[in-house]
Amino acid sequence: MQVQSILPSLSFAGAKYWGFAWGLSLLTQGLWAAVQTSPYIAVHGQPKYAGFSVMPYANAQAPKGGYLSTASNGTFDNLNSMNGKGSSTDGVEYLFDSLMSSSLDEPGVMYPLLAEKVTYDPKRTRYVIFHLNPKARFSDGSAVTAEDVKFSFDSYQTKANPGLQMYLSDLDKTEVLSTYAVKMRFKSANNAEMPLILAKMPIYSKKDWQKKDFTRVSLQPILGSGPYLIDRIDAGRSISYKRNPDYWGKDLPVNKGRYNFDRLKYVYYRNPDIAFEGFKSGQYTLHEEFSPRAWVTAYRFPAVHAGMVVKYSFKHQNPIPTQSFVLNSRRAPFQDIRFRQAITYAYDFEWQNKALFYGQQRRLQSYFANSELEAKGRPGPAERAILKPYLARLHPIQRQGVLQDWKYPVSDASGFNRNNLLTARQLLIKAGYTFKNGHLLDTQGKPIRIEFLIHQDGVQRTLMPFIRNMKRLGIEVTIRHVDVPQYIERMRSKDFDMTINVMPQSLTPGSEQAQFWGSASADQPGNYNYAGIKNAVIDAMVQQLIHAPSREQLVLRTRVLDRLLRAGYYQIPTYGKGENWFACWNMYHQPKVKPKLSSGIDYWWSDAGQAQKVARYLRQK
Repeated sequence: MQVQSILPSLSFAGAKYWGFAWGLSLLTQGLWAAVQTSPYIAVHGQPKYAGFSVMPYANAQAPKGGYLSTASNGTFDNLNSMNGKGSSTDGVEYLFDSLMSSSLDEPGVMYPLLAEKVTYDPKRTRYVIFHLNPKARFSDGSAVTAEDVKFSFDSYQTKANPGLQMYLSDLDKTEVLSTYAVKMRFKSANNAEMPLILAKMPIYSKKDWQKKDFTRVSLQPILGSGPYLIDRIDAGRSISYKRNPDYWGKDLPVNKGRYNFDRLKYVYYRNPDIAFEGFKSGQYTLHEEFSPRAWVTAYRFPAVHAGMVVKYSFKHQNPIPTQSFVLNSRRAPFQDIRFRQAITYAYDFEWQNKALFYGQQRRLQSYFANSELEAKGRPGPAERAILKPYLARLHPIQRQGVLQDWKYPVSDASGFNRNNLLTARQLLIKAGYTFKNGHLLDTQGKPIRIEFLIHQDGVQRTLMPFIRNMKRLGIEVTIRHVDVPQYIERMRSKDFDMTINVMPQSLTPGSEQAQFWGSASADQPGNYNYAGIKNAVIDAMVQQLIHAPSREQLVLRTRVLDRLLRAGYYQIPTYGKGENWFACWNMYHQPKVKPKLSSGIDYWWSDAGQAQKVARYLRQK
């Protein structure tokens, strides 16, 4: 899953209510100084832009108008992205506002959107109260109330996919305190990240769902409060959105200079090569490039030479999404850490990067690469202190790995990978595997056969060197290419041996890590622990990470988790890059100040004069 990026005035709904709620919260917490009410959420720090009237990476004078269109993969059949059914539409997030909006420059900081302020204890977060902006409106003009918030989260907790339900598992109860105040209690005594999680969820209209089934796959429009409305749906082929001229939140500090395009369109293609041809012919206007080969060699067509198409590289400061070969440890032979360790040596990044990627990729040595969360070198005293109580509970291979200066195997880039394959062979023999007539046999004397599940077109080229090396080890590997719906279903049911996955990470890891790596999610249909990890030490570290009392401890505990994941050989991280590559038809502008954590496309705008030039050029073709 190549996953991309996603996702400040004080006034009370009533002074009388507020006085009561404040006193009550103080009594229940027992700490007068701890509970605070503020127009932002900040985990382990202070916000930089609390007093700003416009975000620094926005142009408040950006003109409205024009359109932006981009490509999507596969097809779609569902507008309700929150029930986890079918294939949800891209861009549907523009229909809905969340309680607060993330900063694009600060990890773990959110500013007012539907909620104008929050009440919580940042040091001992047992609950959070969101105070809604009384001006917030759904697109039909009806007010967004606490009842809508409660309905949304009650639905997510009972009717959403298991992954989302687990993500919200620490939410104990949602209570309506007044028309515009809603309280969310947590099961744990302290979960500083939970307010952030809750604040970024879309809010649905309770009234809109009275006669609709939340669990159904449907393209029936859903009432939202966001900046865009559905314009046109061409089922399975494209979806268009139009900017809501009556959008209630257009003058909020986080929204000034944002959502400038009159129309957004997502055009669906079954094949990335066909999609690129569509971009070249002007079927859509913004293309994100993922292929290094294409980035270096494919942008030599006439529109580029004419200055009508331009390239843009955005270097971000986020963890690189972890692209990897996922090993399903629920199945033999991947249940054996010794086998998993051995086949790591079959992956030859150095030759791939030279021969296939034009030197544009970097080997991923971490699940949090490109960030301060990445574990590097040997663990220092602080990390060793966290690890010490758990070392005896680890498999010897994993225990040895967490204490090392970690590096994945390096080849000589010759394409033969001889030394690493010899190492892999020795590890397999040591583990009790045998070789007969060119085949690798397990400890029961049975040949090892593996199916590699994919849905993407064009990935065989990058897979074949690895598969060729696996076959040199006597392992029979077949590629199983299925369509997107079948792939989604097989991943939900964990029906695969190996597959390719892209796991995004953030600078504020928290509860989602339990979905990625936790034992409870391993056998849960629809969850994200694709490797089937069941490791009590990893479970404990995830909990420590979730309840980290400071940014320093969050970083330390994440680095320890990183070491545990690497040394468990649950996946083979492959390659990635700390930047996003874009090509677009030359009619867009960006603010001078770029955000650090996102490409900030929501803050781009269209140049009417350039758009006319592009239109004339396309008609001339």
